[in-house]
Amino acid sequence: MACTTILVGKKASYDGSTMIARNDDASAGKFAAKKFAVVESKDQPRDYKSVISGVEIKLPDNPMRYTAMPNALKGEGIWAACGVNEANVGMSATETITSNALVLGADPLVEKGIGEEDIVVLTLPYIHSAREGVERLGSLLEQYGTYEMNGIGFSDKNEIWWLETIGGHHWIAKRVPDDEYVIMPNQQGISEFDLEDALTSQKEYMCSKDMQTFIEKNHLNLNMGDRFNARLVFGSHDDSDHTYNTPRSWALLRYFNPRTYDWDNELRPEDDDLPWSLVPERKITVEDVKWALSNHYQGTPYDPYGKGGNKECKYRPIGINRTDFLGLIQIRDYVPEEISAIEWMTFGSNVFNTFLPLYANISKAPDYVANTTALVDTNNFYWANRLIGALADAHFNTTEIHIERYQNKVAASSHALINKYDDLFVEKKDLAVIEEANEALTNMVHKETDDCLNKVLYTSSNGMKNAFSRSDA
Repeated sequence: MACTTILVGKKASYDGSTMIARNDDASAGKFAAKKFAVVESKDQPRDYKSVISGVEIKLPDNPMRYTAMPNALKGEGIWAACGVNEANVGMSATETITSNALVLGADPLVEKGIGEEDIVVLTLPYIHSAREGVERLGSLLEQYGTYEMNGIGFSDKNEIWWLETIGGHHWIAKRVPDDEYVIMPNQQGISEFDLEDALTSQKEYMCSKDMQTFIEKNHLNLNMGDRFNARLVFGSHDDSDHTYNTPRSWALLRYFNPRTYDWDNELRPEDDDLPWSLVPERKITVEDVKWALSNHYQGTPYDPYGKGGNKECKYRPIGINRTDFLGLIQIRDYVPEEISAIEWMTFGSNVFNTFLPLYANISKAPDYVANTTALVDTNNFYWANRLIGALADAHFNTTEIHIERYQNKVAASSHALINKYDDLFVEKKDLAVIEEANEALTNMVHKETDDCLNKVLYTSSNGMKNAFSRSDA
């Protein structure tokens, strides 16, 4: 999957929460209908079989309940994508990444291994911390291998870890510094990597047990001197990276750190040495993440909606037409654990949609986000957003005001409702409050989405090419 990920450490976020977010983007010309789901322990498979690779794995008999964003239509497997479990551990999987011929020749991909279809289901129900997530997935990769290169994010209220697969069986992982954020497009991203720490104390880094031997035996280390740059060793160095991947990092690093570098001369869209993580110039909000993952190079010459009417952007936008969903997992440490995890979600192209927050500690998903079918139906969030995007894209300049007002109103109302139900839960200490909160949030977003669709449809209809100024009335 072609995706973009943002990881925000707790000291870099506005409220001290950890935040991990990812656009789940389909391949060119495809759109995968998605839905929000809650998977109870009794419904988690004990004998798992992958649809794509056919690998069979015996799973532990003690899974926790977790949320997921699976495919709404059957046929290609579960593709659970992201979620939060009962222990308030979040996971987002996966960001498809790239490697090079030396690595893939030394440790070839495994046709019958695990992949994006499987990884959340095999990992999330069994972990009690972000670190445990790295350890479990690392052991699965070593045992079963993988048929693709992936990056995976794990979070709890204290830490965020990022794992990258290296070839068929190897992996590295790095803890995101608390006061920094990370931007990950579709390429191997970790640059600075402390192999000694990863192979000993594992305070900030982790990796396959034989990583040092693997590197030396296969002559993978391209670094000059003692500094170890994992991106240089394990990553790709293709021309296509400069149009598809690195410009996305450049756009968001520029947004969060506008004064740290000269982004037009010192660091540019096609540079291979963009920072993996930075301390932002100000703290990052949920709305910042939503804007960033909707980015289409606003304020640069590369905006497909900019003046001049480019038919095709020079660089691949972050907010692209084929986004299936965006999920942001926020783990808060200043509220009771029962309401600590909030999962912000939306479907379709992020340029034109809005965020819906839901408390994750629930037993049932609201119908508006859970009832996606193959039939186009405005009574679910997925299809309503797809319709708004398709209509507004062709009439960007005239519908932009409706989209902006929609997004701003829903954002403000969402925070107001979260504040209300946080206080209500503290007062009542009743889990029924959480289910009530999610219904209130969903009803609000449903109402505002219908209103936005009505306005966008009216404006787009007036802009049809067969319009004529003389009225027949």
